[in-house]
Amino acid sequence: MTTMIHVENVAKEFTLHNQGGARLPVFDNVNFSVAAGEALVLAGASGAGKSSLLRILYGNYRPTSGTIAITHGGRPIDIVSAVPRTVLDIRRRTLGFVSQFLRVIPRVSALDIVRDPLLARGASPEEASERAKAMLARLNLPQRLWDLAPATFSGGEQQRVNIARSFVDPSPIMLIDEPTASLDANNRNVVVKLIAE
Repeated sequence: MTTMIHVENVAKEFTLHNQGGARLPVFDNVNFSVAAGEALVLAGASGAGKSSLLRILYGNYRPTSGTIAITHGGRPIDIVSAVPRTVLDIRRRTLGFVSQFLRVIPRVSALDIVRDPLLARGASPEEASERAKAMLARLNLPQRLWDLAPATFSGGEQQRVNIARSFVDPSPIMLIDEPTASLDANNRNVVVKLIAE
């Protein structure tokens, strides 16, 4: 199988400039590979650096040291040393990121939020709507909420909209930050099954 992510000797340390330049080591010597079709779970206590590692893999944070090869266009590219244009192309075509929080856009319905990535890739409005509705239904978001903006939704409902948006048109590599944190047991099982596919 093709290796999609190869992480070698990655370390991260934050410098707290507002606290006299104090240094906060997060992790050191992280090494792993993930092949196509595999799922990897980062487990650890709150504050252990799981979200920081995901942000490094996505190219939002720079590691203090190490390399991260992402297979993009059939070849490995070190996202740490890649130029910004390449990082953006990797995100557009290969690497998806699902935050644990939905960035709510005022007056934009849940259905529009979920169908937007499909429209951006050239799907017809009808196809985008049908696929978005199917994903929202699969994630048990009540149909009465589909045409409403998610600003007043519960945390679990917002999280399901966020997951639906990402999985309606999944990237070859999906980085998912705490996908079940706000979900009840039934919806947690639905999301875990979706990820496993």
